[in-house]
Amino acid sequence: MFQTRMAGVFDIDLESEDVSNDEDEVFDFTVTETEPVQIEEVELTSASVNRNSERVGPDCFELLTVLGKGGYGKVFQVRKVQGPQTGKIFAMKVLKKAKIVCNAKDTAHTRAEREILETVGHPFIVELWYAFQTGGKLYLILECLSGGELFMQLEKEGIFMEDTACFYLGEITLALGHLHSNGIIYRDLKPENIMLNHQGHIKLTDFGLCKESIHDGAVTHTFCGTIEYMAPEILTRSGHNRSVDWWSLGALMYDMMTGSPPFTAENRKKTIDRILKCKLNLPPYLTADARDMIKKLLRKSPSQRLGSSGADCEDIKKHPFFRHVNWDDLLNKCIEPPYKPTLQSDEDVSQFDTRFTRQTPVDSPDDTTLSGSADHAFAGFTYVAPSVLESLKEGFSFEPRPRPVRRHTSSPHTPISPLKFSLTEPFKTSMDVESDSSIQSPPPPPPPSKDNCATQPIRTPGRNKNKGHRSGR
Repeated sequence: MFQTRMAGVFDIDLESEDVSNDEDEVFDFTVTETEPVQIEEVELTSASVNRNSERVGPDCFELLTVLGKGGYGKVFQVRKVQGPQTGKIFAMKVLKKAKIVCNAKDTAHTRAEREILETVGHPFIVELWYAFQTGGKLYLILECLSGGELFMQLEKEGIFMEDTACFYLGEITLALGHLHSNGIIYRDLKPENIMLNHQGHIKLTDFGLCKESIHDGAVTHTFCGTIEYMAPEILTRSGHNRSVDWWSLGALMYDMMTGSPPFTAENRKKTIDRILKCKLNLPPYLTADARDMIKKLLRKSPSQRLGSSGADCEDIKKHPFFRHVNWDDLLNKCIEPPYKPTLQSDEDVSQFDTRFTRQTPVDSPDDTTLSGSADHAFAGFTYVAPSVLESLKEGFSFEPRPRPVRRHTSSPHTPISPLKFSLTEPFKTSMDVESDSSIQSPPPPPPPSKDNCATQPIRTPGRNKNKGHRSGR
């Protein structure tokens, strides 16, 4: 909100966003004083109103590399070439409005991700720097997480030792707790949605499945997520709350320390059946504290699950598995990560799929014009991070840091979701099965299989991309 004081008589409050969409409008104001009468005509444009804010658009960024593409648009690695942070590398998501507005839920989830990223600033959540739009496109400018997916580290290591798993799980716990404190449940925790920054600290990405306004006592019934990490109450459509994130944390912990999620089978139906009915098998090499925490996180009854009380993540932080963690140091990134990516430079894209990075980076012409009512769905999309606005006053400078490189391959985990996109495999789309009379619900869970769940073998440590069944395949 910008405030203009004229002649000491009255204040005019203007939404910068509204004004920026009408650059050619001219407004007349009559200013009345007690002595003598004075009339002043003022032209208000985005340039005159937004003197202290940065104007950003596609021309402020140089396209460097394609990081991914999908049905809704592309993700580029870009360099800022104008204004504050000139020279800094970002990831730029480009979304096509015309394709998003075809589905009301896609529109809602796109807006939700944009709003959540603005709301939930946290050391372990991907940072949104800018958001802007043109007539036919939406742009999200995010920090470029050059360390790649945590999934790739699991691919490389096979399994994590407990101290390594403890570090990553601790940072993830803090991120989930922060989301929950803002009434947001994440609902798609898995290795592919956890990326590493250049230092090796985790960052949660991909907020297309988040649900807002889920506070104590509130539940939602959307069927979404990635099957191997989905809590039983999501699969049974019985209503769920933030406790589903703690189930997913337990499944992720098991995955990190054994080489695969806790309940897997040769097809989706059998995987669902095992999640709902089968007993948890734990390998004998896990410590007592690790076994206890996994058991408590993977309790099928949400009310009995660790983290389900009003204390939320505080109960998890007190578990003996984390007894050596100084949570303040962890939050402040005072603890050195177990793995630091070796990157040659800020522009290094070796962590991303070469199917995309070898393509010529071109942002297609914006020749689409939406109707007024359709375009109104994206009102309020524009955003500039507060730190950027502050830097305008202080004189921000950016010096790129040289870095060293690791290879990256794309991950296979595909969730059920209304709208999915990530840096490496953006905009993945599959069915939206949220309760709605116009949307057909998925079939009910299959009946329990007759095989003996307790005798199913645990996969040997190591990961195989060709195994496991991600929902939406």
